[in-house]
Amino acid sequence: MLINEHKSKILFEQAGIPTPEGIAVFPGEENSINPDFPLPWFLKAQVLTGGRGKAGGILRVDNKNDFATTARTIFNLDITGHTVPFIRVEPAADILREFYLSLTISRKRKCILLSVGREGGVEIENLKADNLLIQEIKLPSGLAPNQIRAAFFHLELKKELFKQFATLLTSLFNAFLDFGLLMAEINPLIVTHADEFIALDGKIEIDDNFADLNPNMEAFYQREHARHEENEARDAGLSFVKLPGWVGLMVNGAGLAMATMDLLNFSELPASNFLDLGGAADDKRMKTALELLFNDDQVTAIFINLFGGILSCEKVALALKNALDGKTPKKPIVARMSGKDAESGLKILKTLNVTDLHIATDMKEAINILTTLKPTNPPVVEFPAQKVISATTRPASTEYTSDTLLGIDKNTPILVQGITGREGQLHTRLMQEYGANVVAGVTPFKGGQEILGVPVYNSITEAKRFHAIGASIIFVPPRMAADAVLEAAFNEIPWAICITEGIVQHEMLSVFEQIKCSPTRVVGPNTPGIIIPGQTKIGIMPTIPFSPGPVAIFSRSGTLTYEVAARLTSVGIGQSLCVGIGGDPFIGTNFVDMFDIIRNHDTTKVVIVLGEIGGQAEENLAEYVVKTGFDKPIISFIAGRTAPPGKRLGHAGAILEKGSGIEQKLKTMRKAGFTVCPSLEAVSKMTAEALKY
Repeated sequence: MLINEHKSKILFEQAGIPTPEGIAVFPGEENSINPDFPLPWFLKAQVLTGGRGKAGGILRVDNKNDFATTARTIFNLDITGHTVPFIRVEPAADILREFYLSLTISRKRKCILLSVGREGGVEIENLKADNLLIQEIKLPSGLAPNQIRAAFFHLELKKELFKQFATLLTSLFNAFLDFGLLMAEINPLIVTHADEFIALDGKIEIDDNFADLNPNMEAFYQREHARHEENEARDAGLSFVKLPGWVGLMVNGAGLAMATMDLLNFSELPASNFLDLGGAADDKRMKTALELLFNDDQVTAIFINLFGGILSCEKVALALKNALDGKTPKKPIVARMSGKDAESGLKILKTLNVTDLHIATDMKEAINILTTLKPTNPPVVEFPAQKVISATTRPASTEYTSDTLLGIDKNTPILVQGITGREGQLHTRLMQEYGANVVAGVTPFKGGQEILGVPVYNSITEAKRFHAIGASIIFVPPRMAADAVLEAAFNEIPWAICITEGIVQHEMLSVFEQIKCSPTRVVGPNTPGIIIPGQTKIGIMPTIPFSPGPVAIFSRSGTLTYEVAARLTSVGIGQSLCVGIGGDPFIGTNFVDMFDIIRNHDTTKVVIVLGEIGGQAEENLAEYVVKTGFDKPIISFIAGRTAPPGKRLGHAGAILEKGSGIEQKLKTMRKAGFTVCPSLEAVSKMTAEALKY
């Protein structure tokens, strides 16, 4: 959650960081506002984008009679596509020197970065190379006194200011943790002629997971920065991003939603939105989602694409039936369902007997139907034509050391953390039905109970007195999940599979730093888990799509895993191992780790990698493949290739950063010998070719 300068300064004030006086003024208030601080005043547009100064979004007023006119000038601006919902008015500052100061979460370095610059300014990245000093802060250790001193001396400040600077930096770091921040930037941080530090401008991003867990953070959200439909979706708990096309999109699961968006865009049927129903699609959410798309004048037709995994297609069909209430939909709907309860779900839709509800048996048929619904003058949204990028010859190995055993089979004893909760009980039962060897459960203060024939203990330490444990699966709410991972690692459980999503990023950074010497392999968080078809399942994935065979699937998305496995199984290609590595920015076991494990696994003949935009996971894997001479064929697919830069699509880790190119990711993969598929349909086809089926 990116917040504007005004809200950022309110947060700074709460944290004890000095800021200028300031008031918010909204359109229509400019004639009645009379700031009680002295002239001159600066009127500053509040927008969630850069470049406001160059666009005329910061103006000085020397005469109070010019205030209203100047305010209206700013209100009427368009700043890189953003309107100005309100302005912040501040008195002129007494500036002696300007600096740069920020704290940011680094996905690449897996730490917090402290950056200070001797000069502050609009374009900090264009200043001299030696302007910035960047230091790594590890959690849980936190900000060290030597780092404060290094930052202070880099800024070349007089020693009398050290105590004040140290207090300010410590307050900023405490706020970073206390408010769940991903970024806190002060640019510029000024020193006045009175030797006082003031945060003259600020920008903050709050971890969405932290905001979800702490309702008081909602006060920092500015609804005026979002479109009406984005606020409605947010209120309903839907992941929604507006796009420029005409096909309204409704999908379950971020990975499948991104893949469907790409398919539409590459098929010249551009998506009007990204909308992920998630794992729940009750009547209220379905009605809200449909109304969002029905009321969007840009939407001509709606594509509902579902793969039933955790979510039942029958449940979605019933929700859709109730939302339509026997009436013809306001706009044509094309529905495709596969997976759990798909047959009964499609049967419900077919019995509705309403016009403009089209049933598709697969994505190809859905695309054909949508093509017939194309408007006369559709918006022009161009994407380059896509084709399969075949593997190139892989360079020879330069080095390799590895262990090669997964150490999981049908006999692996499994412990369930959070077994007494609803999700814990549900998936314990489903794992048992698949043949998984669940031997124990843990829920604090619930020890002595028995759930589904499984004894419950108060702690893993207690459970280990009576059972050998080969793997733990974690169904613990986000507030406690990080500690549950720590508990598994401290008890040296070989595998810890963390299903929980919504864990605060700071907490997982701290966990991974603390367990880096532990023998425990963590999968996730935000993972569907592990399945070895025909043997065992330690996760939440549906079992219908999977069958034993020679193909390993490693994925950042649950729904994509199910979709691809089902496509493979339908053409007689089974799987040796399927692992969801997790959709969060900070995860345990990654693609490289999994490749290291299965590289000498004789049963596995081909590996499928299902990646996403954002992060370096696929590039790191490509580097590993080249470096070690990995010789199994690799079939890959990247979801979200047509995503707008800077927009997070469902997964916390799925965000295409501005300035970073998806094409570079694909190029790196191709150079490493990956076969890069443009569609899910191509994945099964290219896998069959690699197997010579």
